[in-house]
Amino acid sequence: MANQSTTEILEALASEIGENVYIDVAKWHLYLSDAKLHKVLAEKFYPLLSANSVNEDEVLAILKDMPIKIGGGRREIPLIDLLPMQCQVNLIDIVEKYQSRF
Repeated sequence: MANQSTTEILEALASEIGENVYIDVAKWHLYLSDAKLHKVLAEKFYPLLSANSVNEDEVLAILKDMPIKIGGGRREIPLIDLLPMQCQVNLIDIVEKYQSRF
């Protein structure tokens, strides 16, 4: 994997995030790829990946700082509040896995 470009790695990361992490609203699961949030989130993780500083606190801080507009933009909720705990754990595992590819 060392010969992959940064773009390819970020696209793969975004794809894996989009397929495995979802927003839970009233027991409905909206995967981040369907919500068009997977690529934005992968790009936010890039500085952590390139600095080789991925850890749970940093990943959760990014989720806390990512506002998601709901109700036609009338309100914003941090992404961390919309992800079930298991999705947060899965996301941390995914990002840590990709850190080794940088």
